[in-house]
Amino acid sequence: MALLAYAPSLTIPLIADDYPNLSQALTYGAPAGFGTLLHDAQFRLRATSYWAMYGLWHVAGLTPPVYHAASLALHIANTWLVFFVAAAWPRMRPAAFWAAAFFAVHEGHQEAVMWFSAINELLMFLFGMASLWCWRSAPDGAKSGWRRELAGVVLFALALISKESAIFLLPLFVLAVEPEEWRRRLPRLAPHLVLVLLGLASIAQSRSNSFRFTDGSFSLDAPFWLTWPHSFARLLWIWGWPAVLALFLSSDRRFRRGAVAALAWMGIALLPYSFLTYSTQIPSRQVYLASAGLAFLVGLALAKYEGRRIAAALLALMLLHNTVYLWTKKRAQFVERAAPTDQLVGFARRTPGAIWIQCFPLPAIVADEAVRLATGRSPSDLVWSAGAARERSAAPFCYADKSSQGLRD
Repeated sequence: MALLAYAPSLTIPLIADDYPNLSQALTYGAPAGFGTLLHDAQFRLRATSYWAMYGLWHVAGLTPPVYHAASLALHIANTWLVFFVAAAWPRMRPAAFWAAAFFAVHEGHQEAVMWFSAINELLMFLFGMASLWCWRSAPDGAKSGWRRELAGVVLFALALISKESAIFLLPLFVLAVEPEEWRRRLPRLAPHLVLVLLGLASIAQSRSNSFRFTDGSFSLDAPFWLTWPHSFARLLWIWGWPAVLALFLSSDRRFRRGAVAALAWMGIALLPYSFLTYSTQIPSRQVYLASAGLAFLVGLALAKYEGRRIAAALLALMLLHNTVYLWTKKRAQFVERAAPTDQLVGFARRTPGAIWIQCFPLPAIVADEAVRLATGRSPSDLVWSAGAARERSAAPFCYADKSSQGLRD
């Protein structure tokens, strides 16, 4: 189902930030750059992305389908983890199959799957949910139990060096504890709490030079009271709202309790992204973890009708809706986003001489690194006009061979 829905991502070129991120990964992701990465309080919390990018670069060079295939493979693995976590969580167990099926095709988190630079969201989810499954499914008192819990702690540490927002995984672990298990399970979260405190210390250490704090895109003074409810309501659209209605009208307390937990999961996972300053709508890549809560919610609603054909019919309708939307509107949007840089790369490959750039709609570093990675040429081969140097972040895209004196769109 994930392959069917997200196959269009395999034919999308690399997009804007992919090029500078890959370039940075050649330093931070390399074994020789481990010390540099370790001492960088800002970027060490995204280490797994750099390692993945470095490995993919040495396997495939600048071959976009390979990078998108890696993102899609991670999404498929994460879909299985939604199934395993739900199956290990008594409150969500009835929803396991239906939740995973919905998560596989859901378009609301499409940017995390279709834009390679959002691989940090996929990796944080992979390690975090695998850790949750290890902790949730470890048998009490069994010889294998401590081994699984130890594996879960290691996986949790990997989640914390995948993205800063991974610290909010800990409240989700607590949420997954049934009331009768609190005394037995909560003390086993002590190693996770220590790791979260270390992650918080690293975030605090990087605050003075982190681009998220210094570029004005993230602030504790942001209107989170608008961003959080707006994004929460939007995430429920379309299929979440009927699921809420079906579950809270149910006479079965099990399903209502499960619905409350699923909604709480969504709210907690959205919280770290609610302090954006540039929008009151959280970008789709950043709702990936919250989408698991939505999947639990929709899965419970479908499980309520599991013995009837209506559940299968509704799932088929969801598959059709999401797949058509991803194959048409979303694929076209990503191709459009990739077009300026992709056209510049193609032009640089065909043009041996210097390239005069009159205007470019993205930061200069995107053009510089795209040309360098694609052709091995120095960024100095790009000759920026005075207007482009001042206005290249806003001007329409165009470039030209310096020798032709003519513009080519």
